[in-house]
Amino acid sequence: MVERREIRRVLIANRGEVAVRIIRTCHRLGIEAVVAVSEPDRSSLAADLADQTVCIGPPGVRDSYLNQRSILAAALSRGCDALHPGYGFLSEEASFAALCVENGVTFIGPSPAMLELFGDKVTARETATAAGVPVVQGSGPLGTAVEAVVAASAIGYPVLLKAVHGGGGRGMRVARDEGELVPAYALGSAEALAAFGNGEMFLEQWVSRGRHVEVQIVADAEGNVLYLGDRDCSVQRRYQKLVEEAPAPGLSLSLQGRVRDAAVRLARSVGYSSIGTVEFLIDCDRDEFFFLEVNPRLQVEHGVTELITGIDLVALQLKVASGDRLGIVQQDVRLTGSGLECRINAEDPTQGFQPSPGRLSMWRQPGGPGVRIDTHCYQDYVVPPYYDSLLAKVMTYAASRDEAIECMAEALDSFRIEGVKSTVQLVRSIVTSAAFRNVDVTTRWLDGALDPGAGSVREETTSGDGIGTEGINNDAEWLDSQRSGKAR
Repeated sequence: MVERREIRRVLIANRGEVAVRIIRTCHRLGIEAVVAVSEPDRSSLAADLADQTVCIGPPGVRDSYLNQRSILAAALSRGCDALHPGYGFLSEEASFAALCVENGVTFIGPSPAMLELFGDKVTARETATAAGVPVVQGSGPLGTAVEAVVAASAIGYPVLLKAVHGGGGRGMRVARDEGELVPAYALGSAEALAAFGNGEMFLEQWVSRGRHVEVQIVADAEGNVLYLGDRDCSVQRRYQKLVEEAPAPGLSLSLQGRVRDAAVRLARSVGYSSIGTVEFLIDCDRDEFFFLEVNPRLQVEHGVTELITGIDLVALQLKVASGDRLGIVQQDVRLTGSGLECRINAEDPTQGFQPSPGRLSMWRQPGGPGVRIDTHCYQDYVVPPYYDSLLAKVMTYAASRDEAIECMAEALDSFRIEGVKSTVQLVRSIVTSAAFRNVDVTTRWLDGALDPGAGSVREETTSGDGIGTEGINNDAEWLDSQRSGKAR
């Protein structure tokens, strides 16, 4: 029998649009929302909307949003029953989840054991294999470049280096031969160490033409596991997603069914409880799929799944965290229409995506039928230089994919942002390109399609196969941002 835990007051240990998003669902459910903020975020929209605000530290992340003791103290001092970590920051930190549990605060997410399991990418691969889910040929943990060379010789070049702990593309490098592998290992391991406190790496066989498809799952503590459709997140720059959509277009019914079943099977095999995302790599040339990782948290792109299902995923998180059953079965999940999401960042695409903090002298966001905006921004809001650059997520929904794309183009055309540079025109050029409309986009497409000078994509480009050097994290740009506390 699962113990029920009443949730009346939630500490939101995050910032930006996701904090606003969680506050809105808490209020709809009659739950008090307390938001933890750093000093620069005292004037944020989340702070204005929350029932209470508590300051947890100075600018940056290490002394505020990554300060486990300070955040837990904030929850306890305000009498919070539960804590929602959002995404990023401490959302996948098993030690923090355990700290919450030890102090009687319900962690809104999977158990510490699940976070530990899926936080180790090699163990996650082994777990997937045991559950009968296909994985790309790969290695175990690698502690040195010499070990990587030996493993790559067995797997065969080209190979993809990945961090054992962490995600989000941090530390990932492609190597075509030993000459590229040795320096790639050094830089990738350094990135992983800076970001996750562990420099262990592992190798996977490189798939030159792949799509990134993920399955949204939800499970309760009594073993009920459902899929809530799938999403395509193939439009990426340096392994960071720019455009997402649901359902994933262009999959055969057979492949779609196998991918969804694999996600449910994996979650059920380990007794997973909460919402989560199982990510897969689709081999476009062979119509096969391979397990990538599990993200045991709310995803940035969760909104497009909400659009095609009508289900509030944050509400489901709260429901499961309180010990309740899901209350629905797979047949109750109805997938209709098409949802599209574009991330709008305060970056300058014509200057190597240089961050562009500053005051929003103009902020006029789109609206109308089929348009959803998740944001924390408003007129005269000052975008701080300390955190990631996400300003808003523009989402559109329509009966067909073509209609959702047209709606998105119109929405982006009417978006007015002044005072900072943004990626509005870049993402518009992506969703209106022939390659995107024709589902001829792979995870490598944007690397070759991007015109750096124009800050948009070249119309004549196709899906992009082979291995280039652009966009594979082959410099220390991200590592520098981590050390200065600007990346999340």
